[in-house]
Amino acid sequence: MMKTYSALCIAVCCMVMACTSPPKSESSESTVPTTFETTGSIERLLPELDLLIPAEAKIEVLASGFTWSEGPLWLKDQNALIFSDVPKNTVYKWTEQDSISIYLQPSGYDGDRTDKHEPGANGLALDNEGNLILCQHGNRQLAKMATSLDAPKSAFLPITSTYNGKRYNSPNDVAISKEGVYYFTDPPYGLDEWDEKELEYNGVYKMGTDGQVSLLIDSLTRPNGIALSPDERTLYVAVSDPKAAKYYAYELDIDGNITTGKILLDVTPLVGSERRGLPDGLKVDNSGNLFATGPGGVLVISPEGKHLGTIMTGQATANCGFNADKTVLYMTAHSYLMRINLKP
Repeated sequence: MMKTYSALCIAVCCMVMACTSPPKSESSESTVPTTFETTGSIERLLPELDLLIPAEAKIEVLASGFTWSEGPLWLKDQNALIFSDVPKNTVYKWTEQDSISIYLQPSGYDGDRTDKHEPGANGLALDNEGNLILCQHGNRQLAKMATSLDAPKSAFLPITSTYNGKRYNSPNDVAISKEGVYYFTDPPYGLDEWDEKELEYNGVYKMGTDGQVSLLIDSLTRPNGIALSPDERTLYVAVSDPKAAKYYAYELDIDGNITTGKILLDVTPLVGSERRGLPDGLKVDNSGNLFATGPGGVLVISPEGKHLGTIMTGQATANCGFNADKTVLYMTAHSYLMRINLKP
């Protein structure tokens, strides 16, 4: 998560009641919304983008009033989306019919301090058994919710909280392989001045099915979003450093360890322009294309590193996530929850 939200937005967005859906068309037969406000635009740089995003696609604003929205995760069985509001230590739930409700609170910090600036969960994922996995800023750990998805409670089981006896900074995002291997990033965004940083670096880690954690990368300044290619032989990492705003691709061997790496796309020249945001969360579609948040909104990047275009949200966009069949992309963009339809 990047600290790009302003004090004004925090003041405006501090109440749960502020988290509302935009105006919708009314219907006498149903309360299900049929029309949402739209915003932004689609920047089409290469024709390949037309194969992924329909010409008529619009960016819809589903809800607003959050402090810093993150970690969108689709729950297929509930036909619902959950996502984090990190400063509010809350995970919200959105459905087409009922809009916004609190799903989990607290979500990332269950301690006694009241002066943590980013206490909540950040990235969210489902493990291979369908359990909710949370990157907890406040608790400085990767954790599993101890209850089922349809009966959420703030009861957490630590998955990993230290490396070589030292506490993590603030685990940010996680990707889980089909075999149950965890890959996660650990930048310092969740630390406070009084909250001591124990590791000298901001790492990218792997936790194997045996529970052993290994440090894969310690050279990236601000590792943030992370994802696997469809064949799970490439690991993608976004770096949210304004002086080195890049997306990296690392080749993995059969044991899931890094062999080589390269810069997939450098967007540092776009930083500081009118395009808000830095590289943050990212997801990969079935063809290996990256949907990566960054300057302007969500950049669409081919597996070869070609910038196909950008979903221009007009906001500093933290993360994105697909629905079950990857025909819809949900985006957490500053104080907003948005979506756009994709081609099947």
